[in-house]
Amino acid sequence: MNEIRVWPALRYKDAHAAIRFLVDAFGFEEVTVHEDDGRVAHAELRAPGGGGVMLGSAERPDSAIAGLPPGTGAVYVVTGAPDAVYERAVAAGATVVQGITDEDYGSRGFTVRDPEGVFWSFGTYAGAGS
Repeated sequence: MNEIRVWPALRYKDAHAAIRFLVDAFGFEEVTVHEDDGRVAHAELRAPGGGGVMLGSAERPDSAIAGLPPGTGAVYVVTGAPDAVYERAVAAGATVVQGITDEDYGSRGFTVRDPEGVFWSFGTYAGAGS
């Protein structure tokens, strides 16, 4: 296997609300949502430029990440338009942790929290050598 893709996996108390928020605030596209008795067993949201996140309801006991408390995590997303994403996130009700900032390493970005507490950082830094 020559290629590795990273897809964060998150647990939420209200996974349906989290999906709506992530679509509205960050522009993710809802690709699939599998339910079991009204709970989200698995959801896949794609990012506009590729990649994405997987998430599910915290009540799912058979999950490999069942021990992870809901609303826990920090995700960094590379974007070429941090100002536009910031405005969208704020308009959708994200809690601002750090507003738009130009970093000394050349990135421009920000950090917000979603309604359950997950930290989401967006910035232009795509990694060393990118």
